[in-house]
Parts: sequence; C-alpha cells; structure tokens
Amino acid sequence: MKNMKKWLSLSLAGTMLMGVLAGCGGGTSSTPAPTGTGTTEATGEPAATEQVLKYGTDTWPAGFDPHTISAVAATRVFNQVYETLIDFNPDMTFKGVLAESWEIPDDVTYIFHIRQGVKFHNGREMTAEDVVYSFQRVLGQTEYGDIGALGSSASYYGGIASIEANDDYTVTITLSEPNAAFMANLTSSYGAIVCKEVVEANDGSLSAIDTMCGTGPFMYQDSVVDNYITLVKNPDYWEEGAPKLDGITYYLLADESARLAALRTGDINLCSLSALNLSEVEGDESIKVLSYQSNNYTYLGFNLSNEALQDVRVRQAMSMAIDRQAIIDYVYNGEATVSTFVAPAMGHWVWDAPVESPLYTQDIDAAKALMEEAGYSDSNRLTIKMAAGLLDSIRDTAVVLQQQLKEIYIDVEITNLESGEYVDVWGKMNTPEAGYDAMCGQNGSGTDPNRAVSFFFSTTGGANVWGYSNAEVDELCAQGVATTDEAERESAYIEAQKIIIDESPNLFFASPMEYFFVSSSVEGFEPFAANANNFRSTYIAE
Repeated sequence: MKNMKKWLSLSLAGTMLMGVLAGCGGGTSSTPAPTGTGTTEATGEPAATEQVLKYGTDTWPAGFDPHTISAVAATRVFNQVYETLIDFNPDMTFKGVLAESWEIPDDVTYIFHIRQGVKFHNGREMTAEDVVYSFQRVLGQTEYGDIGALGSSASYYGGIASIEANDDYTVTITLSEPNAAFMANLTSSYGAIVCKEVVEANDGSLSAIDTMCGTGPFMYQDSVVDNYITLVKNPDYWEEGAPKLDGITYYLLADESARLAALRTGDINLCSLSALNLSEVEGDESIKVLSYQSNNYTYLGFNLSNEALQDVRVRQAMSMAIDRQAIIDYVYNGEATVSTFVAPAMGHWVWDAPVESPLYTQDIDAAKALMEEAGYSDSNRLTIKMAAGLLDSIRDTAVVLQQQLKEIYIDVEITNLESGEYVDVWGKMNTPEAGYDAMCGQNGSGTDPNRAVSFFFSTTGGANVWGYSNAEVDELCAQGVATTDEAERESAYIEAQKIIIDESPNLFFASPMEYFFVSSSVEGFEPFAANANNFRSTYIAE
C-alpha cells in the first residue's frame, strides 16, 4: 500500500525526476509518472502516438545481475537489456541471438559463430572474448571469484570443461561429459553476455540497476526505487527494424486492482493479472487479454533442518490434507491445472502424479493417521512458520493451506515478505537462520526436465535450497542428462519424479494460465511460456 500511494502521489502531482546515474546506459534524463496520450499544448491537435510501453509491474526487482537473479520481477526487466547466445522460438526450436549459427561436431563440443557488429550499450563491439568472460564469471573463474551464481551448479554450466575464443567471432565450448540439457540451459539469463569493463568498474558486481549494460534492444535510462524503471531504445541494436518501441517504463503497482484501474485510464497499457480479473474486462473493447499456459507451478517448500519436517510422514500427511482443486478454484478462478514440479506445459516429460499418486488425493483421515503415527494430536499440535510473498497468488495459496492444514493438527503462521527479504529467506531455507519452517512460492519448470528435476532436487542442484538429498534421484538425474536418447531421458526423469513426490521435500499444487491485460492499441506482442516478455516487434498503433 505504501508503494502504491507513493506512485499515485507522483502521478497526481506530475512529478518529474531529474537524475544522473552512473553506469552503462545511465545519464541525465527525466521520467514522468504514467500519463495517457493527450493533445499537444501548442496546437490542441491529437499528439502522435507515444511509442513507450507503460508496463504495470507487481514487484520491485531484488537485484539486476542476470548471473545471480532468476526472479520474474528482475528477469522481465534485465532480459530487455542482456542477451544470450541462443533462445527459443514459439515452437520450442532454437534460434540464434548473439550466436548467428553453431555446430555440434560431437557429444561434448559446441562451436558458436558470433554475430558480427553487435555493440554493448556503451558502444564497444561484443566479441568472442566477452562470451568467454561471461561464462568464466558464472563459473567463478574471474578475478572476482565466486559470485554466488545459481547458474554455476552442475545442473547449468558446471559441466563446462573449457571455453575458448578461436578468433574474434568464434567460441568453442567443451563439456566434461555429454549434457543433453546444455543447449536449453544456454537460453537462461544465467548465460547472458555481460560487458567486462562494466563488471570490473563495479568491483565484480552487477547488482545495482545502473550497472546494466548488455547488447539487448533496450538500455537503462533512469529509475526511482519502488516507483519506476525506464528503459530506452538501443539505437545501435543489431536486428534490423527492432525494436519498434522507443522505450519501456515499468511502474510499480503492487495491487492488482490498482494495475487494472491504471490500465483503464491509460496510465499503463500492459500488465499481468490473475484470472479473477477476466470478468472485469469482459466486453471492454479497450482492453484485450493475451493468455498462455505457463510452465510455472506453485509449491510449499520445507526447511529440512527442522526436525519435525524431517519426518516424511508429516510431509506426506500435509500433501494428503490439501485439496488442490480448491486452491485452483479460489486462487486462480479455475484457470489452472493440478501440477507437480514438472508442469503440464512440458508435455511428454510429465508424470501424471494426480492420477497415480495417493498423495495427490485429499484424504483427511489418512493424513490424520500419519500425523498421529508421528506423535501429533489435538493436544499436541505442530506449529509451522510459513513465509509467503512476491505475488498475490502465492499469498492467497498460503491462506488456503493454512485453513486446510488445521484439520490435521497443524497450525500455520503466515508472514508476507517483501521481495528482497523473501529472496534472502529462500537462499537460507535449509538453515535455522532462515527463521521459517516453510516457504510458499512459485517456480518455473523451465524448458528441459534437467532444470525441473535436477536443478531443484538433486543433491548438488543450484536451486536445491531445502537440503533434500536422495542418491537414487541423483543417479537418475545423471542418467537423464548424459544421454540424448529421448526415451531413456523420459524414463529416468519420470522415475525421479515419482521418488520426489513420495518423499515430498516440497508439495506441489497448480500450474496457472498466465494472462496479460493489454490496451487494444498495443500490437505485435505474442507471449509464450519460454519467452513471455519479448517486445522486439511490439508497437502502439494509432
């Protein structure tokens, strides 16, 4: 509410901030609070259509380093600034971005031919040496050492044995062993190509907003914390005709109703909202809704340093106590699908857990029996401190869980955290220092089962913050990533899923549809699960 009031006061007052921010794209600029297109003061004639996309965002980013931050609030901003070697097409085939083409002569060798003439936002040409430096940074091989990048785990780039610049525009990456997920991993922002001199000028850190310096279609201009972030068009962008927009300004509007109101008045022209708002815009020709099946899922993750939660019977009882369809109906207005940690959008990789696992069928009597075996009853109830935050859907899910778990001798205390604190707690979730026993959140399955399974649940997985470890799961993950045979991979990952669901280090609930509510004047924006914020072809029609 505080942030919303601050934004509204700026909007009403027409405040303009003048600031000089040091960094690659920064400079003296002025950015007003959101206003709709009106008339020119001089003539009273309709103003030319402003090609600045006004994006209403729900959360202020916790950081801006593409090699260490994976939260959606951050990636939706810095993925406009930084680019990777390759990306996905809507049909999930690979396309070149900073790599114009590539060769894979054997199972461990990848040769990338770098696009020539691409410039960083500071004007210097990007070369093969920048690719080498970026991956060395992720792997902790620069003078600044380990930056704590999630991407440095074996499930992402830890399998790189060597990376070399053959010449200014050719890079050879050699893996220590075959990794069937490697190409998909390269599409992650953890593989963003960064500017060496900017890293060095900031003592190895890219966490500050004014250090953003990439090759992307938009570059950083200015910002006010908890209010707005302005990106402007990169005039030297390598792709002919792109971007069509002159810029993107992200306005922080944490409350969904505030975002919808701002969309109606024209103060913003794009935002993400839950399915609960669909009926609100029905029949409104000024607003269109763009939807897609996400590869995200909601979950409850456990701090396994908590002795009570080390008892698998307690975790299984909680899974059986939960009515997942009730979560879908209440939180998503029915617009979601029951899901494990491998979301339905991933197709044939999905094990149909809701059908095959009794842990996905609500059974209060069986759940209470397990809790009683573990020593709990009405006179000896278990209290769990749960962290929630970032999204309204996460906070609403936490409330449903609190209500449903009451029935099996569990009392839940919910604390809704702001972005920075939430991310900090997440990183400590297998320690008493976390201060919480569980965390309600949302993760993405990614585009390959290696991320969905290994990254989150293998012992060495970069996002396994829970302290979960199972040797059989580790072996299955190793099998799945070491072969390119699709049938063998599918078998390994599905078996690993079954074990993880049975042991329940996390509980999994729903994979929602995602909705962008967009002004009807916005054209050329086509979100899909692997790239929901591509604005290269977007423009605002007359």
